[in-house]
Amino acid sequence: MKKTAIILTSILLFSAFTSCSKKETIESLKEVKQFDIPYGNFEEQISVGDLNSVGTVRKGIAMRDGFFYVIDGESEKIMELISYGDLLSLYYYEDSQTADLINKSERVPECSHKTIGLQFDYPGQIAVDSNKTIYATGTFIKKQQELGPDGLLYCQGVLKFDRDGTNMDYIGQQGPGGKPFPLIKDIYITQSDELVVVSNSNDGFIVYWIGRNGFPKYTVNINSGNIPKFKNPDIKNEIYSTISNVIPSQTDYKLYVYVDYYTTFVDDDSMVQSGVNYLQSLLYPLDCNKETYEDSVSIPPYEESVVVDYSKLTYRIPYDFMGVTANGWKYFIIKNQDGFNIEMIQDESQKILRRHLDVNQQNNLYYDMYLSPEGIITALYLDKDTARVVWYRTDSLIDAILNN
Repeated sequence: MKKTAIILTSILLFSAFTSCSKKETIESLKEVKQFDIPYGNFEEQISVGDLNSVGTVRKGIAMRDGFFYVIDGESEKIMELISYGDLLSLYYYEDSQTADLINKSERVPECSHKTIGLQFDYPGQIAVDSNKTIYATGTFIKKQQELGPDGLLYCQGVLKFDRDGTNMDYIGQQGPGGKPFPLIKDIYITQSDELVVVSNSNDGFIVYWIGRNGFPKYTVNINSGNIPKFKNPDIKNEIYSTISNVIPSQTDYKLYVYVDYYTTFVDDDSMVQSGVNYLQSLLYPLDCNKETYEDSVSIPPYEESVVVDYSKLTYRIPYDFMGVTANGWKYFIIKNQDGFNIEMIQDESQKILRRHLDVNQQNNLYYDMYLSPEGIITALYLDKDTARVVWYRTDSLIDAILNN
């Protein structure tokens, strides 16, 4: 599971004005550093623009079998590295600034990495299958984009290519060479090496499940009109739902739909609606074959208690859905003042594990995280001085707990 930067929640701002706070003590998970990536515009560096500018920061990471794939969208390149930080391959857009630098530089014969020019405008999300075939999202040129009757701009495709840059093909809605997808939120590779594309829609997501032959198996539209309704006879006010994320199963033709529910808040004195209250987060497995939802799993929220003027207030904030491992563990994450809280749930065994990732948030400018099918969390941190790649062995943690 890959994840872009999470906005620091309002609870952090609120806590800055409180006299003290009390929260549950959660054991920290050890960070294992892999390597640093220096800032710059050369082949083995990662570029850094103005992170405060408007727009998406186009940096990301994926990991497969100990190989790391770092996306640098601003430089329009993908770096393939090993765990020591050595660059194996550099994939770049042939009309980019990176291409100009490579063409002007004098490469020495003993240079250890390959440079491979590709025809994509910029790499977005990335995924890698068991054969090390690389999938990267890209945006079509304007004349190839389409505005659909639903008001969505169909503008992106998935570029598929081997590690040597050959067998290149664009995958669209209908398969190779098909029409563009709507704006892609994320892409995933299952244990069967099938591609799953999750695109944004007006009020939810459209999921395209692509078989190994490159052609679609399922197209699933998930929106506020077809997700299960929250039922509680004790709640009289209107209930709202937000589809936070949709992530495929690694082993079955299932989608996990993560929904947050809220209700309106009415002031008792004025009887005027003055806000919304968080109710609950539910995870729904959706069977793609039967097109039916299975029983939901309730996801406990993150809770933080603060004391103001001798009064204790407890805030309940939903986690973000991070991903699903091959053995069925669901991962949820939330950012806090001194790092991240991770909640790992296996609903079949009714087990819940909670751990904390210690991160210096004052030094960190941006991050991206990727959850491998085995349960390894890989993180790309853009700190003030350098970029660094680390991982957290939650797979070993789960194995140790289950074996004991």
